[in-house]
Amino acid sequence: MSVQPAIALEGVCKRYGASEVVHDVHLRLAAGESLALLGHNGAGKTTLIKLMLGLTRPSAGSVRICGRQPRERGFSALRARIGYLPENVMFHDTMTGRELLTFYARLKGQPRSAVPALLEQVGLGAAMDRRVRAYSKGMRQRLGLAQALLGDPLLLLLDEPTTGLDPLLKRQFYALVAERQKQGASVLLSSHALSEIEARTDRIAIMRSGRLVACGTLAELRRAAGCPTRIRVRIAAAARDAVLAAADGFGEVHLLGPDAVEFACRNGTKMDLLRRVSALGSIVEDIEIVPPTLEDVYNRFSEAAEPQ
Repeated sequence: MSVQPAIALEGVCKRYGASEVVHDVHLRLAAGESLALLGHNGAGKTTLIKLMLGLTRPSAGSVRICGRQPRERGFSALRARIGYLPENVMFHDTMTGRELLTFYARLKGQPRSAVPALLEQVGLGAAMDRRVRAYSKGMRQRLGLAQALLGDPLLLLLDEPTTGLDPLLKRQFYALVAERQKQGASVLLSSHALSEIEARTDRIAIMRSGRLVACGTLAELRRAAGCPTRIRVRIAAAARDAVLAAADGFGEVHLLGPDAVEFACRNGTKMDLLRRVSALGSIVEDIEIVPPTLEDVYNRFSEAAEPQ
């Protein structure tokens, strides 16, 4: 029997009066897959997440989560297997971390005995009996992650999840999410922290002005965007002219000083350029290849005149 996709959006539109904030979005997230949802503020990312949770209805199109529509009868049982971390985490300040997570465990039909271990897992074991009003922003964010992880979720919807976390805690956060994905959970992660998620998701979807303008692996998006690969060559003193002559016609050239040159290669010229430069022998002291970053790709699609 085929496994239903965790998320299936078909021609989804959402209008508020005359304003259309989501237009004709087709998007799928397979079981056990992770997807980064990117876009500027107001691009429609949070609206898509609200549609997936059933907090608002599409004006047109179809939304299915694990094969079910969020508003259909019986979806509440599936909703208990969806973990959601909103962008702005708000908790009752007078409750302790343990009390708050126990409250969410009851809502999800989970045993209260699971609460201490989960708080330990997110690094709040020593603070579980402190009131939330004494928590820092990073601690509140980890508490939010703990409630999202309750109940062995099939799907995690994470909206700007690492806000307020220091670099160590960010690594721990992504390790926790990766472990849940290994156990079969699907992950949709909306974020502006492009460098964080570049190597941490299977595919990337880019929204612009309510439209899905690109979706694929980073390698696929690099090819589609046509961003150049940068090759930085460090050379022996007074050998710059020889390198420039050998690499003539291979794209943009940037002088990085008396002993370094950078070439921006497009359209499959990288290997030819590398062969030419390598053939120069000892005057070439080092070669660094810098592929387009996710930020480069994102900027290209965000600035494009028309969505694909």
